[in-house]
Amino acid sequence: MNEFDNPHFALPPVASGLGPFPHGPYLGTLWKHTASDQDELWIVGDDRGVVPFTVHGQVIRLVGDADLVDYRSPLGEGTADLITNAVSSCPPGMRIIADSLPRVAADVVAKGLESAGLRMSVGEHTVAAVLQLPDDFEDYLAMIGKKERHETRRKRRRYEAALGEVRFVHTPADGRLFDEFVALHRLSPGDKGSFMTKEMEAYFRELLSLEGWGIDALVDERDRMVAGGFAFENDDGYFLYNSAFDPVHSDVSPGVVLIAGLIELAIDRGARVFDFLKGDESYKFRLGAEPRQLYVVTAKT
Repeated sequence: MNEFDNPHFALPPVASGLGPFPHGPYLGTLWKHTASDQDELWIVGDDRGVVPFTVHGQVIRLVGDADLVDYRSPLGEGTADLITNAVSSCPPGMRIIADSLPRVAADVVAKGLESAGLRMSVGEHTVAAVLQLPDDFEDYLAMIGKKERHETRRKRRRYEAALGEVRFVHTPADGRLFDEFVALHRLSPGDKGSFMTKEMEAYFRELLSLEGWGIDALVDERDRMVAGGFAFENDDGYFLYNSAFDPVHSDVSPGVVLIAGLIELAIDRGARVFDFLKGDESYKFRLGAEPRQLYVVTAKT
């Protein structure tokens, strides 16, 4: 049993619509594959709630790199008091940083720090992009307006003329799709192409073994992946964690066809929300998403 198997991690987060990110299975996998030898795990919790911190030198953070964890939230109703009691025992000179927090979660963390007598600040961190889904894909196309609807359909027709019908397959048991996804990811230009190191590959591979995670692959007529979305699904919705496409086919807009297809899949599966997660790329908002502001709370003991 690892530290994240603790039943306290089954408590509900204080903020809603966060997918896998505040919960034990995800956090345990993240910690296993990304923590450094200098990181000390500090889980503050009891029956009232739980907050997972990591201590690195003079800095206390919530577990995990902000580039990998899209949402954070304390779990359970008593977490403000837990935070107060925990940080009150910290030596002077420690910096506390809690990022990627929805407003409700930021307020709880801030209350806990303030009750401990610390001077703290709450600032804007970044945004996520969240799309509320209708019941039908045609209703979605009507929702995004004439220009985007026309472009979505035009690029799909061009794709189909070159590569055949738009067709998706879900993660097979043999893992072939994962290997193809990793290979395509490494073909990406710039930082994205160098992101998928051997360590990241192992992290993503283990995520795929957890409940709710999967790859939806856009495939050609020979079942080869043209583009793929690595996502988590639960009752909250469809959370698109990562994606990749084959640059060989960039002239037929596989990324655009992929995203539109994933939105259609999510609607067909009954999702009420398609969450693009962190990032303010303009295409997300052209496709109907709304910004969800995330906050960072900082303090010093």
